[in-house]
Amino acid sequence: KNMAGETIEGIPVVASNENLYEVARMATLDEVFMFLPNTSTRQVKELIRNFELMGVTSHYSVDALDLNMKGRTVGNFAGYAVVTFCIQYVDYRRAIIKRTMDICGGLVGSLFTVLLTPFVALAIKLESKGPVFFAQTRIGKNGRRFKILKFRSMYLDAEERKKELMEQNEMKDGLMFKMEDDPRITKVGKFIRKTSIDELPQFFNVLIGDMSLVGTRPPTEDEFEKYEISYRRRMSITPGLTGMWQVKGRGKVFDFEDVVKMDLEYIDNWTLSLDVKILFQTVYVVLFGVGAK
Repeated sequence: KNMAGETIEGIPVVASNENLYEVARMATLDEVFMFLPNTSTRQVKELIRNFELMGVTSHYSVDALDLNMKGRTVGNFAGYAVVTFCIQYVDYRRAIIKRTMDICGGLVGSLFTVLLTPFVALAIKLESKGPVFFAQTRIGKNGRRFKILKFRSMYLDAEERKKELMEQNEMKDGLMFKMEDDPRITKVGKFIRKTSIDELPQFFNVLIGDMSLVGTRPPTEDEFEKYEISYRRRMSITPGLTGMWQVKGRGKVFDFEDVVKMDLEYIDNWTLSLDVKILFQTVYVVLFGVGAK
């Protein structure tokens, strides 16, 4: 309605729909702010075009779209003006530093793996037939598939026997498989698992970018297929060789909900110093076998 001449919270109303442009044309006017939740897109476009003709900058309130949600930013995407919603935001400079750490760590770890491989390979071959390395499809960042590498610690029929052992799964909800004294694991496998030697080939995954030194545990395809929508957020970052769950819950956590909580705690509070802290804690866990199964 026409409220020209009145005030709203001390601010004078100087124009109505009828004389809006006439008043604007004559006023000292640099910028316009619009909050028009009940106005059609056509009308808003007309307002913006007319102010553009005057050379006046227009700002349209995102709150008028009733999208006042956490993690909102405004920018451009594929040539369109957009409102973007993202819970976690990683500064590109910190992301570059993290990737640099991964490359350096991946190089050192890969070199160490190459030097150790002949000895591990001999031990694996002497006990059981089959390849030295084990490759398995895992789910990485935002659903990307990749082949994770490990030293083989199980007998060749391990995947087939897993179905028979599901009833003995120690993880309550079945979204991860965890079993003490797993009969599929060889004697050499028990040793290299306890010392985390079986994980060393994953430094090659870190080096090529499938994984990071620190992140969340990459699930198998069958685990991923059972995920609820809220669980998928743990895959919103690059999976890690180690992580919050490995240093705080290894051998202690038997509920996948707790694993998710630890992963989201890491994601929501991520800093470079947290990565360094987890790496040092990982060294302690590996050296002293804390929680290792």
